[in-house]
Amino acid sequence: MCLAIPTRIVSIDGEMAVAEVGGVERDISIMMTPGVKRGDYVIVHAGFAIQKLDQAEAEENLRILEQMARAVETERARHRRARSERPG
Repeated sequence: MCLAIPTRIVSIDGEMAVAEVGGVERDISIMMTPGVKRGDYVIVHAGFAIQKLDQAEAEENLRILEQMARAVETERARHRRARSERPG
């Protein structure tokens, strides 16, 4: 299963770019998304930008993903507490 995360293009050098999400930067290919520019948001799969996203859509998706991550962490913490409180 793949999860596509909106990634912001930081810099471009030919058909390669540096993209950032959550403070993490990585090199990606933009050969499949001609016309993207610095500051654009793209969906990246297997190191390739495969689709350009509208900034508002990208920011909303990132907000939802952050909420999901917080919910998962909260649930994990609840399970850890429940396990530690069980008689042994």
